[in-house]
Amino acid sequence: MRQVLATFVVLLLLTGAGIATARATPGPTISYGSETINIKSQFTVEEATKTIVEYSKSTPQDPNQYSYALQCQLDENAVRNHCLPGQITCPPSEDGTEGQAIIWRYAPKSIPNPTWTEWTQFGAPTCLYDPKPEDILPRIAARILQDFQQLPVVAGTVSAQPSPHTLVGAETNVFANATEQQFEVTILGQKVHLTATPAQYTFNYGDGSTLGPSATYGGPIPEAEWGVKTRTSHVYGDTGDFNVTVTTSFTGTYSVNNGPALPISGTGEFTSAPETLRVWRSVTRNYADDCNVNPLGEGCPAR
Repeated sequence: MRQVLATFVVLLLLTGAGIATARATPGPTISYGSETINIKSQFTVEEATKTIVEYSKSTPQDPNQYSYALQCQLDENAVRNHCLPGQITCPPSEDGTEGQAIIWRYAPKSIPNPTWTEWTQFGAPTCLYDPKPEDILPRIAARILQDFQQLPVVAGTVSAQPSPHTLVGAETNVFANATEQQFEVTILGQKVHLTATPAQYTFNYGDGSTLGPSATYGGPIPEAEWGVKTRTSHVYGDTGDFNVTVTTSFTGTYSVNNGPALPISGTGEFTSAPETLRVWRSVTRNYADDCNVNPLGEGCPAR
């Protein structure tokens, strides 16, 4: 008599865990150096007084300092006359603020009183709009992290294999997918280009277990390998419905009026929509029956 092995899957519904919320990481802002405008400190906003103050912590390891100068100005007392005929004209902004034609420059931080090099990545000079141009860069630096954290960044997605059902005690492969994103915004009347780049991932498996933050985001595997341990997989110890999410930590850069891309010190953290996993328990039983003789016997496909 042939034995037929039948597997019955029993679903026990339990309460799912809560969904992780977005978090924001504070940090210092970028510093500027200038030959014609004294912008050499780091700045942040003091919450108690809402004023701009110098920040004491170090900035990211960028070997350069940045500044700008009027397009045809050599120093405070001299201009490049041959430059004047080709100087760009800056039309007034919507609120009537007059624009000034500027050229971005950079120099190594390690050299005192450096010789500045014109920043040619974006080609022609650009316009700067502010009644007090000497104040605009530190004011943007003081608030750039807050603006970055409020961008409509697409948090990314979280997926699982197998899904939407998986088994207690088995490795469930969970992975994230997030992409770099570009934004064009106006801050204090200036055109600012921001780039948000996914850097780290924190997985919340919905049962109280988490993984990260880590640079590992995982990825899909062939169906034949489902159940194999991966760097981001998880083993559920109980049955139920669980909301799985991933919080992606984005780093950023920003460029003011086509200037150099400067790093934002600090991150923006954005949480995905939940992926609901139903965790089942498998029960295996053996039946001594011949399905050819009794097709309706326990464990037979026709039953």
